[in-house]
Amino acid sequence: MKAMILAAGKGTRVRPLTYDLPKPMIPILGKPVMAYIIEHLEKYGVKEIMVNVSYLHEKIEEYFGEGHQYDVQIGYSFEGYTTDSGEVVPQPIGSAGGMKKIQEFGGFFDDTTIVLCGDAVINLDIKSALFEHRRKGAKASIICREVPRDKVSSYGVVVSDKEGRITAFQEKPKVEEALSNFVSTGIYIFEPEILDLIPSGTVFDIGSDLFPMLVEKGIPFYAQNRSFSWIDIGSVKDYWEVSQSVMMGEVAHMDVPGIQLADGIWSGLNTSIDWEGTTIEGPVYIGSGCKIEAGSTIIGPTWIGHGSHICQGATVVRSVLFEYTRVLHNVSLEEMIVFKDYSVNRAGEMRHVSEYAEGEWSNARDRRTKRRTAAEQEPAAVNAA
Repeated sequence: MKAMILAAGKGTRVRPLTYDLPKPMIPILGKPVMAYIIEHLEKYGVKEIMVNVSYLHEKIEEYFGEGHQYDVQIGYSFEGYTTDSGEVVPQPIGSAGGMKKIQEFGGFFDDTTIVLCGDAVINLDIKSALFEHRRKGAKASIICREVPRDKVSSYGVVVSDKEGRITAFQEKPKVEEALSNFVSTGIYIFEPEILDLIPSGTVFDIGSDLFPMLVEKGIPFYAQNRSFSWIDIGSVKDYWEVSQSVMMGEVAHMDVPGIQLADGIWSGLNTSIDWEGTTIEGPVYIGSGCKIEAGSTIIGPTWIGHGSHICQGATVVRSVLFEYTRVLHNVSLEEMIVFKDYSVNRAGEMRHVSEYAEGEWSNARDRRTKRRTAAEQEPAAVNAA
Protein backbone atom coordinates (compact mmCIF):
# COMPACT_ATOMS: atom_id res chain seq x y z
CA MET A 1 0.00 0.00 0.00
CA LYS A 2 1.16 3.53 -0.84
CA ALA A 3 0.07 6.94 0.42
CA MET A 4 -0.70 10.36 -0.99
CA ILE A 5 -0.83 13.44 1.26
CA LEU A 6 -2.66 16.45 -0.18
CA ALA A 7 -0.70 19.55 0.83
CA ALA A 8 -0.96 22.06 -2.02
CA GLY A 9 -3.72 24.36 -0.75
CA LYS A 10 -3.39 27.86 0.67
CA GLY A 11 -5.50 27.22 3.78
CA THR A 12 -7.30 30.55 3.53
CA ARG A 13 -9.77 29.67 6.31
CA VAL A 14 -6.89 29.31 8.77
CA ARG A 15 -5.41 32.75 8.21
CA PRO A 16 -3.41 34.40 9.73
CA LEU A 17 -1.59 31.16 10.58
CA THR A 18 -1.20 30.37 6.88
CA TYR A 19 0.21 33.77 5.96
CA ASP A 20 3.59 32.27 6.82
CA LEU A 21 2.89 28.54 7.09
CA PRO A 22 1.39 26.01 4.68
CA LYS A 23 -1.59 24.41 6.41
CA PRO A 24 0.07 21.00 6.98
CA MET A 25 2.80 22.78 8.96
CA ILE A 26 0.41 24.24 11.57
CA PRO A 27 1.62 22.84 14.90
CA ILE A 28 -0.28 20.85 17.48
CA LEU A 29 1.74 20.37 20.67
CA GLY A 30 4.66 21.94 18.84
CA LYS A 31 4.66 19.42 15.97
CA PRO A 32 3.28 19.95 12.45
CA VAL A 33 -0.03 18.27 11.70
CA MET A 34 1.55 16.44 8.77
CA ALA A 35 4.14 14.84 11.06
CA TYR A 36 1.37 13.03 12.92
CA ILE A 37 -0.01 11.75 9.60
CA ILE A 38 3.36 10.40 8.49
CA GLU A 39 3.95 8.72 11.85
CA HIS A 40 0.53 7.08 11.65
CA LEU A 41 1.18 5.78 8.13
CA GLU A 42 4.53 4.34 9.17
CA LYS A 43 2.86 2.59 12.10
CA TYR A 44 0.75 0.64 9.59
CA GLY A 45 3.70 -0.18 7.35
CA VAL A 46 3.00 2.45 4.68
CA LYS A 47 6.52 3.44 3.67
CA GLU A 48 6.16 5.19 0.28
CA ILE A 49 4.48 8.58 0.48
CA MET A 50 3.96 11.22 -2.20
CA VAL A 51 3.07 14.80 -1.25
CA ASN A 52 1.75 17.39 -3.68
CA VAL A 53 2.95 20.87 -2.73
CA SER A 54 2.53 24.38 -4.05
CA TYR A 55 1.97 27.30 -1.65
CA LEU A 56 5.06 27.77 0.58
CA HIS A 57 6.23 24.36 -0.64
CA GLU A 58 9.78 24.85 0.56
CA LYS A 59 8.71 24.89 4.22
CA ILE A 60 7.22 21.40 3.92
CA GLU A 61 10.14 20.05 1.89
CA GLU A 62 12.81 21.50 4.19
CA TYR A 63 11.14 20.15 7.33
CA PHE A 64 10.37 16.61 6.19
CA GLY A 65 13.12 16.07 3.62
CA GLU A 66 13.04 12.58 2.16
CA GLY A 67 11.49 11.12 5.30
CA HIS A 68 14.51 9.34 6.81
CA GLN A 69 13.70 10.50 10.35
CA TYR A 70 10.28 8.80 10.06
CA ASP A 71 11.66 5.61 8.48
CA VAL A 72 9.67 6.27 5.29
CA GLN A 73 10.37 7.58 1.79
CA ILE A 74 8.77 10.90 0.90
CA GLY A 75 8.56 12.34 -2.59
CA TYR A 76 7.21 15.74 -3.66
CA SER A 77 5.31 16.97 -6.68
CA PHE A 78 5.39 20.75 -7.06
CA GLU A 79 2.35 22.34 -8.68
CA GLY A 80 3.33 25.55 -10.43
CA TYR A 81 5.89 26.86 -12.88
CA THR A 82 9.13 28.81 -13.13
CA THR A 83 9.25 32.05 -15.11
CA ASP A 84 12.05 32.98 -17.50
CA SER A 85 13.54 35.13 -14.74
CA GLY A 86 13.69 32.14 -12.38
CA GLU A 87 10.72 33.08 -10.19
CA VAL A 88 8.87 30.03 -8.84
CA VAL A 89 5.11 30.56 -9.08
CA PRO A 90 2.71 28.22 -7.20
CA GLN A 91 -0.31 27.13 -9.23
CA PRO A 92 -2.34 24.28 -7.70
CA ILE A 93 -4.16 22.02 -10.17
CA GLY A 94 -6.71 20.44 -7.85
CA SER A 95 -6.37 17.39 -5.62
CA ALA A 96 -7.19 14.89 -8.39
CA GLY A 97 -5.21 16.89 -10.96
CA GLY A 98 -2.19 16.70 -8.68
CA MET A 99 -2.46 12.93 -8.48
CA LYS A 100 -2.80 12.65 -12.26
CA LYS A 101 0.35 14.72 -12.72
CA ILE A 102 2.28 12.37 -10.43
CA GLN A 103 0.96 9.31 -12.22
CA GLU A 104 1.87 10.60 -15.67
CA PHE A 105 5.30 11.67 -14.53
CA GLY A 106 6.50 8.43 -12.96
CA GLY A 107 3.61 5.98 -12.51
CA PHE A 108 3.78 6.09 -8.70
CA PHE A 109 0.22 4.85 -8.12
CA ASP A 110 0.72 1.21 -9.15
CA ASP A 111 -0.78 -0.19 -5.93
CA THR A 112 -3.72 0.49 -3.62
CA THR A 113 -3.22 4.02 -2.28
CA ILE A 114 -4.55 5.75 0.80
CA VAL A 115 -5.11 9.46 0.20
CA LEU A 116 -5.17 11.88 3.14
CA CYS A 117 -5.57 15.61 3.53
CA GLY A 118 -2.52 17.13 5.19
CA ASP A 119 -4.48 19.12 7.77
CA ALA A 120 -6.04 16.50 10.07
CA VAL A 121 -4.77 14.23 12.83
CA ILE A 122 -6.30 10.74 12.80
CA ASN A 123 -6.02 7.38 14.50
CA LEU A 124 -7.84 5.40 11.80
CA ASP A 125 -7.29 1.64 11.78
CA ILE A 126 -5.83 1.58 8.27
CA LYS A 127 -5.55 -2.21 8.20
CA SER A 128 -9.25 -2.62 8.93
CA ALA A 129 -10.24 0.06 6.40
CA LEU A 130 -8.15 -1.64 3.71
CA PHE A 131 -9.71 -5.02 4.52
CA GLU A 132 -13.24 -3.62 4.08
CA HIS A 133 -12.25 -1.86 0.86
CA ARG A 134 -10.99 -5.11 -0.64
CA ARG A 135 -13.81 -7.27 0.74
CA LYS A 136 -16.38 -5.14 -1.07
CA GLY A 137 -14.38 -5.09 -4.30
CA ALA A 138 -14.24 -1.30 -4.18
CA LYS A 139 -12.25 0.71 -6.68
CA ALA A 140 -12.62 3.76 -4.45
CA SER A 141 -13.65 4.17 -0.82
CA ILE A 142 -14.34 7.21 1.35
CA ILE A 143 -13.86 7.10 5.13
CA CYS A 144 -16.89 8.93 6.56
CA ARG A 145 -18.12 10.36 9.83
CA GLU A 146 -21.51 11.56 10.99
CA VAL A 147 -21.63 15.27 11.91
CA PRO A 148 -24.39 17.57 13.19
CA ARG A 149 -26.71 18.68 10.38
CA ASP A 150 -25.72 22.35 10.79
CA LYS A 151 -22.06 21.48 10.04
CA VAL A 152 -22.52 19.72 6.69
CA SER A 153 -21.83 22.79 4.54
CA SER A 154 -18.16 22.59 5.54
CA TYR A 155 -17.70 19.08 4.13
CA GLY A 156 -18.36 16.74 1.25
CA VAL A 157 -21.66 14.96 1.93
CA VAL A 158 -21.91 11.24 1.18
CA VAL A 159 -25.12 9.36 0.35
CA SER A 160 -24.95 5.57 0.24
CA ASP A 161 -27.27 2.55 0.08
CA LYS A 162 -27.58 -0.17 2.73
CA GLU A 163 -24.53 -1.96 1.30
CA GLY A 164 -22.43 1.20 1.60
CA ARG A 165 -22.30 1.86 -2.15
CA ILE A 166 -22.23 5.60 -2.79
CA THR A 167 -25.20 6.88 -4.78
CA ALA A 168 -24.52 10.61 -4.53
CA PHE A 169 -21.77 13.00 -3.42
CA GLN A 170 -22.32 16.68 -2.66
CA GLU A 171 -19.34 18.97 -2.21
CA LYS A 172 -20.12 21.44 0.63
CA PRO A 173 -23.86 21.78 0.00
CA LYS A 174 -26.12 24.25 1.74
CA VAL A 175 -27.58 22.81 4.93
CA GLU A 176 -31.09 22.74 3.50
CA GLU A 177 -29.88 20.95 0.34
CA ALA A 178 -27.74 18.27 2.01
CA LEU A 179 -28.99 14.73 1.38
CA SER A 180 -27.38 13.28 4.52
CA ASN A 181 -25.21 14.24 7.47
CA PHE A 182 -22.50 11.67 6.72
CA VAL A 183 -19.43 13.50 5.47
CA SER A 184 -16.07 12.75 3.96
CA THR A 185 -13.13 12.95 6.35
CA GLY A 186 -10.74 13.61 3.47
CA ILE A 187 -9.42 10.04 3.69
CA TYR A 188 -9.82 7.89 0.58
CA ILE A 189 -8.61 4.53 -0.69
CA PHE A 190 -8.04 4.29 -4.45
CA GLU A 191 -7.14 1.48 -6.78
CA PRO A 192 -4.79 2.41 -9.67
CA GLU A 193 -7.67 2.31 -12.19
CA ILE A 194 -9.16 5.43 -10.62
CA LEU A 195 -6.19 7.46 -11.83
CA ASP A 196 -7.03 6.51 -15.43
CA LEU A 197 -10.36 8.35 -15.12
CA ILE A 198 -8.80 11.71 -14.23
CA PRO A 199 -8.33 13.95 -17.29
CA SER A 200 -4.84 15.20 -18.09
CA GLY A 201 -3.63 18.77 -18.04
CA THR A 202 -6.59 20.36 -16.28
CA VAL A 203 -7.59 21.50 -12.82
CA PHE A 204 -9.58 18.62 -11.33
CA ASP A 205 -10.76 18.19 -7.75
CA ILE A 206 -11.44 14.92 -5.95
CA GLY A 207 -14.62 16.08 -4.22
CA SER A 208 -16.11 18.42 -6.81
CA ASP A 209 -15.16 16.52 -9.96
CA LEU A 210 -13.88 12.98 -9.46
CA PHE A 211 -16.44 11.66 -6.98
CA PRO A 212 -19.54 12.78 -8.96
CA MET A 213 -17.90 11.15 -12.01
CA LEU A 214 -17.47 7.85 -10.17
CA VAL A 215 -21.15 7.86 -9.21
CA GLU A 216 -22.22 8.70 -12.75
CA LYS A 217 -20.08 5.95 -14.28
CA GLY A 218 -21.24 3.33 -11.79
CA ILE A 219 -17.72 2.58 -10.55
CA PRO A 220 -17.61 0.35 -7.39
CA PHE A 221 -17.47 3.27 -4.96
CA TYR A 222 -18.14 2.73 -1.26
CA ALA A 223 -18.47 4.63 2.00
CA GLN A 224 -17.00 3.36 5.24
CA ASN A 225 -18.67 4.87 8.29
CA ARG A 226 -16.04 4.45 10.99
CA SER A 227 -15.59 5.60 14.55
CA PHE A 228 -12.11 7.01 15.08
CA SER A 229 -10.38 10.11 16.33
CA TRP A 230 -10.44 12.80 13.64
CA ILE A 231 -9.02 16.21 14.48
CA ASP A 232 -9.77 18.47 11.54
CA ILE A 233 -8.37 22.00 11.37
CA GLY A 234 -10.90 23.59 9.06
CA SER A 235 -10.70 27.09 10.51
CA VAL A 236 -8.88 29.15 13.12
CA LYS A 237 -11.81 28.57 15.48
CA ASP A 238 -11.32 24.82 14.98
CA TYR A 239 -7.62 25.22 15.72
CA TRP A 240 -8.31 26.96 19.03
CA GLU A 241 -10.78 24.23 20.04
CA VAL A 242 -8.40 21.45 18.99
CA SER A 243 -5.56 23.00 20.97
CA GLN A 244 -7.76 23.20 24.05
CA SER A 245 -8.85 19.55 23.73
CA VAL A 246 -5.33 18.28 23.19
CA MET A 247 -3.94 20.22 26.15
CA MET A 248 -6.75 18.81 28.32
CA GLY A 249 -5.64 15.29 27.41
CA GLU A 250 -8.89 14.52 25.58
CA VAL A 251 -7.09 13.12 22.52
CA ALA A 252 -5.44 9.74 22.98
CA HIS A 253 -1.74 9.27 22.20
CA MET A 254 -1.04 13.01 22.09
CA ASP A 255 1.06 13.94 25.09
CA VAL A 256 2.42 17.34 26.09
CA PRO A 257 6.20 17.43 25.51
CA GLY A 258 8.89 18.82 27.76
CA ILE A 259 9.71 18.48 31.46
CA GLN A 260 6.87 18.29 33.97
CA LEU A 261 7.50 20.98 36.59
CA ALA A 262 4.33 20.39 38.58
CA ASP A 263 0.91 18.86 38.12
CA GLY A 264 -0.31 20.03 34.71
CA ILE A 265 2.70 22.30 34.04
CA TRP A 266 5.38 21.44 31.47
CA SER A 267 8.31 23.39 30.09
CA GLY A 268 11.01 23.14 27.48
CA LEU A 269 14.71 23.56 28.15
CA ASN A 270 16.32 26.64 29.67
CA THR A 271 13.10 28.42 30.58
CA SER A 272 13.18 31.11 33.26
CA ILE A 273 10.16 31.35 35.58
CA ASP A 274 10.08 33.78 38.50
CA TRP A 275 7.54 32.20 40.83
CA GLU A 276 7.23 35.19 43.17
CA GLY A 277 3.57 36.23 42.98
CA THR A 278 3.15 34.16 39.81
CA THR A 279 0.11 31.94 39.27
CA ILE A 280 0.19 29.08 36.79
CA GLU A 281 -2.79 26.74 36.59
CA GLY A 282 -2.42 23.81 34.19
CA PRO A 283 -2.57 22.41 31.73
CA VAL A 284 0.15 24.79 30.57
CA TYR A 285 3.19 24.28 28.33
CA ILE A 286 5.96 26.89 28.40
CA GLY A 287 8.43 26.50 25.55
CA SER A 288 12.20 26.54 25.69
CA GLY A 289 13.92 29.86 26.26
CA CYS A 290 10.77 31.55 27.59
CA LYS A 291 10.87 34.18 30.32
CA ILE A 292 7.99 34.36 32.79
CA GLU A 293 8.29 37.38 35.07
CA ALA A 294 7.12 37.61 38.67
CA GLY A 295 3.49 38.47 39.23
CA SER A 296 2.24 37.06 35.95
CA THR A 297 -0.77 34.76 35.62
CA ILE A 298 -1.15 31.85 33.18
CA ILE A 299 -4.35 29.80 33.15
CA GLY A 300 -4.62 26.66 31.05
CA PRO A 301 -5.20 25.13 28.70
CA THR A 302 -2.45 27.39 27.36
CA TRP A 303 0.49 26.80 25.02
CA ILE A 304 3.35 29.32 25.04
CA GLY A 305 5.79 28.94 22.16
CA HIS A 306 9.54 29.03 22.60
CA GLY A 307 11.35 32.33 23.03
CA SER A 308 8.27 34.09 24.39
CA HIS A 309 8.22 36.66 27.19
CA ILE A 310 5.37 37.12 29.67
CA CYS A 311 6.00 40.37 31.53
CA GLN A 312 5.15 41.22 35.14
CA GLY A 313 1.45 41.54 35.79
CA ALA A 314 0.46 40.06 32.44
CA THR A 315 -2.35 37.49 32.25
CA VAL A 316 -2.73 34.74 29.66
CA VAL A 317 -5.87 32.60 29.82
CA ARG A 318 -6.74 29.58 27.63
CA SER A 319 -4.62 30.80 24.75
CA VAL A 320 -2.09 29.69 22.17
CA LEU A 321 0.94 31.95 21.78
CA PHE A 322 3.26 31.11 18.93
CA GLU A 323 7.01 31.46 19.32
CA TYR A 324 8.61 34.78 20.27
CA THR A 325 5.41 36.41 21.52
CA ARG A 326 5.78 39.21 24.08
CA VAL A 327 2.87 39.99 26.42
CA LEU A 328 3.69 43.28 28.08
CA HIS A 329 3.08 44.50 31.63
CA ASN A 330 -0.49 44.21 32.94
CA VAL A 331 -1.87 43.12 29.56
CA SER A 332 -4.52 40.39 29.53
CA LEU A 333 -5.00 37.90 26.70
CA GLU A 334 -7.99 35.57 27.07
CA GLU A 335 -8.98 32.76 24.68
CA MET A 336 -6.67 34.05 21.97
CA ILE A 337 -4.29 32.76 19.35
CA VAL A 338 -1.31 35.06 18.82
CA PHE A 339 0.76 34.47 15.72
CA LYS A 340 3.50 36.99 14.88
CA ASP A 341 1.72 40.30 14.23
CA TYR A 342 -1.82 38.92 14.46
CA SER A 343 -4.25 37.77 17.10
CA VAL A 344 -7.43 35.78 16.64
CA ASN A 345 -10.10 35.27 19.29
CA ARG A 346 -12.07 32.04 19.71
CA ALA A 347 -14.82 33.35 17.42
CA GLY A 348 -12.29 33.68 14.59
CA GLU A 349 -12.06 37.48 14.62
CA MET A 350 -8.59 38.59 13.50
CA ARG A 351 -6.73 41.74 14.49
CA HIS A 352 -3.34 43.09 13.47
CA VAL A 353 -1.00 44.36 16.17
CA SER A 354 -1.43 47.89 14.78
CA GLU A 355 -5.08 47.78 15.88
CA TYR A 356 -4.14 47.42 19.54
CA ALA A 357 -3.19 50.22 21.90
CA GLU A 358 0.55 50.78 21.97
CA GLY A 359 2.37 48.31 24.19
CA GLU A 360 -0.28 45.58 24.51
CA TRP A 361 1.70 42.77 22.93
CA SER A 362 4.34 42.35 20.28
CA ASN A 363 6.48 39.85 18.45
CA ALA A 364 9.65 39.64 20.49
CA ARG A 365 11.81 38.34 17.66
CA ASP A 366 10.74 41.14 15.31
CA ARG A 367 11.41 43.73 18.00
CA ARG A 368 14.97 42.49 18.42
CA THR A 369 15.48 42.63 14.66
CA LYS A 370 14.28 46.22 14.48
CA ARG A 371 16.61 47.26 17.31
CA ARG A 372 19.54 45.67 15.54
CA THR A 373 18.76 47.64 12.39
CA ALA A 374 18.36 50.89 14.30
CA ALA A 375 21.72 50.35 15.96
CA GLU A 376 23.31 49.87 12.53
CA GLN A 377 24.22 46.23 13.09
CA GLU A 378 25.64 46.75 16.59
CA PRO A 379 24.89 43.87 19.01
CA ALA A 380 21.46 44.36 20.58
CA ALA A 381 20.59 43.65 24.20
CA VAL A 382 18.38 40.59 24.20
CA ASN A 383 15.79 41.13 26.91
CA ALA A 384 12.72 39.70 25.25
CA ALA A 385 13.31 36.01 25.50
